[in-house]
Amino acid sequence: MIRNIVFDISNVLAPFRFKEFLAEKGFDGPMIKRIIKASAMTPYWTEYEKGKLTYDEAIDAFAGTDPEIKDELHKAYDSCSGIMGKYDYTQGWIKTLKEGGFKLYCITNFTPAGYEQCYDCISFVEEFDGCVFSFREGVAKPDPEIYKRLLKRYDLKPEECAFIDDTEENVISARKLGMAGIVFTGYEDAAAKLAEIVG
Repeated sequence: MIRNIVFDISNVLAPFRFKEFLAEKGFDGPMIKRIIKASAMTPYWTEYEKGKLTYDEAIDAFAGTDPEIKDELHKAYDSCSGIMGKYDYTQGWIKTLKEGGFKLYCITNFTPAGYEQCYDCISFVEEFDGCVFSFREGVAKPDPEIYKRLLKRYDLKPEECAFIDDTEENVISARKLGMAGIVFTGYEDAAAKLAEIVG
């Protein structure tokens, strides 16, 4: 019996507005692609999400992959405010699940700057029964360790948990530990699949 719903945050409960955020900073399409390639597409991004790199160390590492755009990278990440947004359905979904008697948790890969500067967009986590953020743990999805920490910390049984994430690889990791898994492609689809799982 499913008693616990475990969410990813980015692009599930709050949109990660990466391209829009960079466009709002004045970058054109080709430069946006170049910035993303030099930062989010590198292993350094994951290390930053794990809290293994400071902001300055992360920017220096990104710049090392494409030195010609060092100034642009600094401009891109000098503030992360606006990189996260809000979905209209999130609060209603949380309310419905809580009223249904479910405990709510999250496992999410987040940078320290994203958490600090975009907290207003994810403040709904205050209504959750527990959260595991990668930058605090030193480990990130899809590493099984981050799922195990949630289960151990909050004394959860995997077979009583349903995990929802927009990245299939992350869902596969959860399933391997015995959790039910839903690959998020949209709110209505995920809500319907969750209803089937919980009966």
